[in-house]
Amino acid sequence: MFKYLMAGAALFSVASFATADDVKFLNVSGTVARDLPFSEAVQVGDMVYLSGQVGVKPGSMTLVEGGIRPEAKQVMENIQAVLVKNGLSLRDVVKCTVMLADIGEWATFNEVYREYFSAPFPTRSAFGTSGLGLGARVEVECWAAKD
Repeated sequence: MFKYLMAGAALFSVASFATADDVKFLNVSGTVARDLPFSEAVQVGDMVYLSGQVGVKPGSMTLVEGGIRPEAKQVMENIQAVLVKNGLSLRDVVKCTVMLADIGEWATFNEVYREYFSAPFPTRSAFGTSGLGLGARVEVECWAAKD
C-alpha cells in the first residue's frame, strides 16, 4: 500500500523537485525498434514511466497477427519485458492507460489484462481512438513504482 501512496505523491512532487540528475532514460529490453524517437522508459526518482507498447514482435515494427486478443497478449508481454529488464515486475505497476482502436473491444482486452494483473489492480484509464500507430488494435502505457 505504501508503494501506491508514494506513487501518487511522486506525481505531484516530480515536477517541482526533479532535476536533470534524477532522470534516467532506460532503453535495455529491445522491445522498441532502435530508430523510433522515444525511450522505452524513463525513471524519475522512484517512478518509472513506460512508453506505450503496441503488439509488435520485440525489436521490430511487425504487429502480431490475429487482432485484439493476440495483440493485447503481446502488448502485455512487451510491458513485462521492459519492467523485468529494469528490475521491476507487473506487481510494481501503479497506473495503466489503455488506448483501443475500437472501444467495443474493451471486454476482450480486459480478459487478457486479467491474465497479467490481479487484485489489487493498478489504477487505469481506457479510451477509444481514431487510430493507433502501425494500425494496432491496442496500446498500453504504464507507470511503475520502484522500491
